[in-house]
Amino acid sequence: MAVEIINPINDGTWDQKMLACPGGTFFHSRSWARVLVDSYGYTPLYFTIFDGERIAGLLPVMEVDSRLTGKRGVSLPFTDYCEPIAADAVTFQTLFGAVVAYGRERQWKYLEIRGGAGYFAGEPASATFLRHTLNLAPGEKALHAALRDSTRRNIRRGKTAEVEVVFSDSADAIRQFYRLNGMTRKEHGLPPQPFRFFEKLHEHVIAPGLGMVALAMRYGKAVAGAVYFRFGGEAIYKYGASDRSLQHIRANNLVMWEAIRRFANEGCTRLCLGRTELEHEGLRQFKTGWGTDESEIVYHRYDMKKQAFAANHFRSASSVQTKVMSRIPVPVLKALGSLLYKHMG
Repeated sequence: MAVEIINPINDGTWDQKMLACPGGTFFHSRSWARVLVDSYGYTPLYFTIFDGERIAGLLPVMEVDSRLTGKRGVSLPFTDYCEPIAADAVTFQTLFGAVVAYGRERQWKYLEIRGGAGYFAGEPASATFLRHTLNLAPGEKALHAALRDSTRRNIRRGKTAEVEVVFSDSADAIRQFYRLNGMTRKEHGLPPQPFRFFEKLHEHVIAPGLGMVALAMRYGKAVAGAVYFRFGGEAIYKYGASDRSLQHIRANNLVMWEAIRRFANEGCTRLCLGRTELEHEGLRQFKTGWGTDESEIVYHRYDMKKQAFAANHFRSASSVQTKVMSRIPVPVLKALGSLLYKHMG
């Protein structure tokens, strides 16, 4: 089987190929590749096996070349999961072998694959997360009946607090979400993503109709919001943010419910709520309250020098680090994010 290295940005039909490919998701798309490349300057290397015009195997990788964190291959940076596409183990091993050979030549420190646990039986994981997926096929009435009682109460609380959820594809909606995102990242003790990243999300994803911004408006001001992607029949909840001082009105719950209703009524079959760190029980409870199915996302990291898989490389921010970062003003955190994010992919 011949392996070709493709830059999907140069293929205007790439997303159509992904939609026709079993296992293809938004994170395999040309649109997501354009966001990552334009925002952070990564080099896309999509290792592909073709059967005629059809994609028979795909392991998408981006080279991250950083003076701070080293050179490596990641499938894919800032992506919750990116399952390899392969009809069988032989196809996957052909792809994996080609990537490893390329990485050695390019002197990568390691290759990280975010998904594909079934192909790494017996190998240690570098990180494990939870994924929550909601089946939208039953429809709005059945989905509401399946909600946890506390979730239903929180939705009602948002409505009684005179919160209205609006959906938008405008640049202004992205700016309003970015303001909320800075507040939420500060609360979590983390720098926010650069504004350029959200600009590129709007340009390549939101404006072309592959996503939307949902904003909870109260008295003319956005108090919570979320960014969703859509590709084929799957919708993805990627980012959420809110004004913590108004947490008691549960605007986030109303945003999620209105998005679920919208996607279900528009014919989406599934909504993925993204990855959750194992220790974040509060976020896990929020996601399971919608009637989701829970599964694992497993990452594997192949050390090029040792020619072996490395275990337990993911580290959550320490409580001390979180406390210190949460005291830094938002403008300073935004400056840090603009400087550091490209090195973190």
